Amino acid sequence: MGALQLSQWQFGITTVYHFFFVPLTLGTVWLVAGFQTAYFRTGKVKYLQLTKFFGKLFLINFAMGVVTGIVQEFQFGMNWSDYSRFVGDVFGAPLAMEGLLAFFLESTFLGLWIFGWDRLPKGLHLATIWLAAAGTAFSAYFILAANAFMQHPVGFEIDPVTQRAVLNDIFAVLFQNTAVIAFFHTLAASFLVSGAGVAAVSAWMIMKNRQVDVFRPAAKLGAWVILISAVLVSVSGDMDMKIMVDQQPMKVAAAEALYTTQENAPFSILSVGDLSGDTATTIIEIPGLLSYLATGTFNGPESTVQGINDLQAQYLAEFPQYGPEMNFVPYVPVTYWGFRLMIGLGMLAALYALFVLFLFRGGRTPKSRLFAVFNGVIVLFPLFGISAGWIFTEMGRQPWIVFGQQIVADGVSPLLTPLEVWISMIGFTLLYGVLAVIEIGLLLKYIKAGAPEAPVEDPFAEAQKDDDKQLYFAY
Repeated sequence: MGALQLSQWQFGITTVYHFFFVPLTLGTVWLVAGFQTAYFRTGKVKYLQLTKFFGKLFLINFAMGVVTGIVQEFQFGMNWSDYSRFVGDVFGAPLAMEGLLAFFLESTFLGLWIFGWDRLPKGLHLATIWLAAAGTAFSAYFILAANAFMQHPVGFEIDPVTQRAVLNDIFAVLFQNTAVIAFFHTLAASFLVSGAGVAAVSAWMIMKNRQVDVFRPAAKLGAWVILISAVLVSVSGDMDMKIMVDQQPMKVAAAEALYTTQENAPFSILSVGDLSGDTATTIIEIPGLLSYLATGTFNGPESTVQGINDLQAQYLAEFPQYGPEMNFVPYVPVTYWGFRLMIGLGMLAALYALFVLFLFRGGRTPKSRLFAVFNGVIVLFPLFGISAGWIFTEMGRQPWIVFGQQIVADGVSPLLTPLEVWISMIGFTLLYGVLAVIEIGLLLKYIKAGAPEAPVEDPFAEAQKDDDKQLYFAY
């Protein structure tokens, strides 16, 4: 493999690995804030215990997300310098806002939350976790806005002298419909992942007959978060699909392996073959569903979904500078199965949530071994589902790195050698392997330890007694 292919693999590996921690962090912080709010309003100690227990797990993931996210910034300069040179003035703007505004907001108030348990007044301390949660949401929004520019570039013009993209409308970049819908879809999916984590850990503790009164409300809350999030993911995903049809119709066609333009286009739940358009065989198919997902109608000319072959011919005519041999079709097996894994694994999480609510009805405590197995793996379903959706989003844009403006092959650093990429990729892989062991070990350690014991007195009482007391690390 050359430097281009190796750089693609490296960016894919590091991005997917980093993204494992993003949804857990993005959703869990809001649930922790909710537990602390319940403690603030009711004074019930079990909510304080849940706040500290899940807060500890959140902090582990947050730290890992920060460490692995730093690598992403360096790769733009090291592996993709021509891309950075071409669109850096535009792409860098929302990333700068993320670093200077959102990250400082979340890290500052998260620090106050960590160190201020018995130093800040109860209400002020509660405000810090809510502001930290808002910071994580802002951070996600700015990053998704930058990515949305790659999917649908707006708010720029090409400098005729330098041939670089120049920002001329930051509001178009930040608030285009691609960015707004992607944010709500990602946020809802993150709550789906976090709800599964809270429900699974809580149910496991209850089945071990440990702190049942503490974890029962958390298990039910996690299940309800999964169900509500599943609905929001479906609604926002439907809206995103219809935007995608207008902006990236090739991605929609590749998601179904639809090679010929069709009215009343079906949606295949399962196919066998190489998905080349010649040998793939549909086993389970729902007539008209793809047309409805793409256009909102089942029949008639309005339901037409463009096929891969027609779009390939269209792009060859639209972008003749790349030559007649240029292939504008993404790797269809990845887009096809990535799209189905995204949907299917999310649905399995929703079924698990219904199962949890059924088993815990009327004060019951489940004892099934099968349920214990589900608790051990269920958080992986939505986590892998959201990762599959991210892979679909990025690989479905291929061969473009910025849709309609620059192909991936033109974005790689020109002087980069395969050996250099091999060295960095092996190094990152080994480092990430070590970090994975540390992450899993810490999570299992603190999950097994359970929630902290109920305090004898309100931990915030000290804040009223000693105004000169220094902050210290609460964990």
